[in-house]
Amino acid sequence: MLQSPPQNSICSQMGVGHQSRFSRMALITLSPLLSSTPNSAKHALIQEHITHQIFTSLHLHRHKIHGGGGRRFSWDYQERFNFSAFSSSTGGWIDVVAGAPKEYEDAEFIVVNFYRFVFVQNPEEEVLRHLSFMQGRDIHGRIYLNEQGINAQYSGPSKDALAYVEWVKEDHRFSDILIQISPATNGHAFPKLKLRYKPSLVQLGEGISHLPLLDQSMRATPLTPSEWKSKLERVNNIDNSLDTVNSTTNCILLDVRNGYEWDVGHFQGAQRPDVDCFRSTSFGLSSESQTEVVASDPLANVDREKTDVLMYCTGGIRCDVYSTILRQQGFKNLYTLKGGVSHYLEKEGSTGWVGNLFVFDGRLSLPPSTYKPETNADTIGKQKTSHSFAKCHVCGSHVSELRHRNCANLDCNLLFLCCLKCVEDMRGCCCTNCTSADRIRPVLRGHQRYKKWHTYRDLEPVEG
Repeated sequence: MLQSPPQNSICSQMGVGHQSRFSRMALITLSPLLSSTPNSAKHALIQEHITHQIFTSLHLHRHKIHGGGGRRFSWDYQERFNFSAFSSSTGGWIDVVAGAPKEYEDAEFIVVNFYRFVFVQNPEEEVLRHLSFMQGRDIHGRIYLNEQGINAQYSGPSKDALAYVEWVKEDHRFSDILIQISPATNGHAFPKLKLRYKPSLVQLGEGISHLPLLDQSMRATPLTPSEWKSKLERVNNIDNSLDTVNSTTNCILLDVRNGYEWDVGHFQGAQRPDVDCFRSTSFGLSSESQTEVVASDPLANVDREKTDVLMYCTGGIRCDVYSTILRQQGFKNLYTLKGGVSHYLEKEGSTGWVGNLFVFDGRLSLPPSTYKPETNADTIGKQKTSHSFAKCHVCGSHVSELRHRNCANLDCNLLFLCCLKCVEDMRGCCCTNCTSADRIRPVLRGHQRYKKWHTYRDLEPVEG
């Protein structure tokens, strides 16, 4: 006989099938599953192996239930609310939390990111299928497929953008991909659509086709955002503060991005990568004879069997790729942040994170509030005072905005941080030499971005 639910729970206040509360529902298949008990409108039963689940039918809500020690379950829902449910495994009532990401109007532009490593037998044919689906849809971005899977970053009005990802998920190979969505700030975040076969889903050295990416055991162990947060708090003693990393712990926090990405934001305690392009990343590959390389390699001279390596990047794919290389180099305890920083900011907010997140689209730099609006005034204040790490590339002073710009010299195009004074004094260039170059583009104001290089290739040489 079922016990009565707690008095303050939704189940005790209204039936699980109450029409006014759950008027937009559909049955879908998930496990473990939640169903209303047939003979009582006041009880909900967690059943680990029954495939009945009531969820909203609105498109692209991410539905999931996970156990936390067998006592806590959650999913993304139309609204965030708490209620209690009866657990058949514990014999008692447990807390259930439901919540959902922001809703988007059909015409509102969004940016969608996802990837999946899975065997694709005929990737060229797969590309044609995807191109066919794109006909008549307003989508810009980079979508690459090959024998190892898919890597997609694109923008578009939510109606089209979500339609594409829903279509992709109908394929059993991609049915459980982690979808990450963020708002586009001003229409498309990409200039055009590139949907094609690409030998490497990400650029690294001589390619990644030879790496065992389809063997999950060769990749790092993924940590959920909450697990990552807990591990960071234990290792770095962050605990919602900005303490320095405890160097006595047998753990390395590895930023698997480029140095300029670190410059606008990073996890507290992570060393700035001495890398300007992911394809040249060489962490853990240096030899003792390479003195200069060893000095900048956080994985040099560490115990590869006992050291925990916590890897993070923007969306997760670079960590998955590079972890297979480290695994081949003998590193045993490898962990990645599932879904990358963007997923972490969405789920856990900015705890442990300093600054903004660099993204490879027209937005360039996104504050944590893009993913999860801050509601705690102390957290907001802390973030505003934590930008002292960001320095002007020209004069070394603190910058007021965590956003890169490209050098106005067309033949340089360096991506760098710059204070407003130096932008004016250097005419948008990164150094004195560039100010005297032949092809100088006009200084851009605000958040404008330079167009493709060919727009400026016929520039007249600058006089004086």
